[in-house]
Amino acid sequence: MGSMKLGIGDTQIDLIVGDITTQQVDAIVNAANSSLLGGGGVDGAIHRAGGPAILEACRAICAAQGRCPTGEAVATTAGRLPAKVVVHTVGPVWQGGRAGEETLLARAWTRSLEVAVAQGARSVALPAISTGAYGFPAACAAAVSLAALGDFLRAHPGALDRVLVVLFDAAALHTWQAAAGALDPQG
Repeated sequence: MGSMKLGIGDTQIDLIVGDITTQQVDAIVNAANSSLLGGGGVDGAIHRAGGPAILEACRAICAAQGRCPTGEAVATTAGRLPAKVVVHTVGPVWQGGRAGEETLLARAWTRSLEVAVAQGARSVALPAISTGAYGFPAACAAAVSLAALGDFLRAHPGALDRVLVVLFDAAALHTWQAAAGALDPQG
């Protein structure tokens, strides 16, 4: 199974395996580090595909406000990406679950969606924030992230037409599909 479709209100949610940098959406969310200066995984892929304009915009943001705190999000140009904007969010590093990681991950999702909507986005693609190098357990991250997404969509009906959760591989998709029961499709 290569994807899963859900819905909350009028918003279509798709869980897919794919390359986030090629998604035809208004906003792509980047799982960034607090320096906003690129890195590995999704962050590196977005910077490589989007080109130097994204890094230049990130440098300007850091010069103006300093590092981006965990759980926060900022928007930049999308450079050469098909999206209109990139929303950079900093997810938490997993520290065993006793350092508020779930709350911070939910906040990263919520702030990413808020920033995307503020930028005029009607469609957003997000990765599995914090599940790569930051070590957040995949099943827990999926449940927390989908719950935050559901809460956002219920609190802001009609704000978004489509949300894509773009996952790295079939194993990740399976994990997120299992967690999708946390969403109430009647919401």
